[in-house]
Amino acid sequence: MEIDANLKKLYEKRFKGELRRKNDIWKILCDSFFQNYVRETDIVLDIGAGYCEFINNIKCAQKYAVDLNEDSHKFAASSVRVYTSPSTDLSFLQEASVDVVFISNFLEHLKNKADVLNTLTEVFRVLKMEDGKLMILQPNIRYAYKEYWDFFDHHLALSDKSLIEALQIAGFSIERVLPKFLPYTTKARMPQKDFLIKAYLKFPLIWKILGKQMLIIARKKQKEHSDIQS
Repeated sequence: MEIDANLKKLYEKRFKGELRRKNDIWKILCDSFFQNYVRETDIVLDIGAGYCEFINNIKCAQKYAVDLNEDSHKFAASSVRVYTSPSTDLSFLQEASVDVVFISNFLEHLKNKADVLNTLTEVFRVLKMEDGKLMILQPNIRYAYKEYWDFFDHHLALSDKSLIEALQIAGFSIERVLPKFLPYTTKARMPQKDFLIKAYLKFPLIWKILGKQMLIIARKKQKEHSDIQS
């Protein structure tokens, strides 16, 4: 039995009763952090968009979402164009047509490393040559090794170091690496009050204590230096 065919049932059970709160958290994450990397004139693609919390809340000119869960379109705002497609096939987008690609809590669900590389290669193709930007947020096996396999649909163990290597193979230049950024899940020690989430984002020292998800920002264009924090 293929897991992909049961995504709807799996995620309905996993996120039952918390979708509204997850959306509220993502609104703050977008407004207080991720919007710093996205211009309101940008074309943005969200891969593995799930319930569209990021793509609904980020401010930009055009929005695309990709997910194999056929329910994703039900949660997308009217401004979001949703495609039910594997991440390894973004043929609905032309080469060099997207400013920013966002991937959150997705790559660990792919079946093998070949799928990761094929996904990154497709992302590289659709990103614009001048400063095309990829942002990846996901669990870091180096710090979430105790909880990483608690989800049945996790297939790959990825760290910031292994993901950097994959990005470089695909042709990307690494701009910023935060090995520890957000807590593992919204249920796991993530501040729940809005003002506490905003405070968390303002104090990187707290990330090093509670953070188990990494954030990597890569560019299609070569940069002279990178900001890598350990």
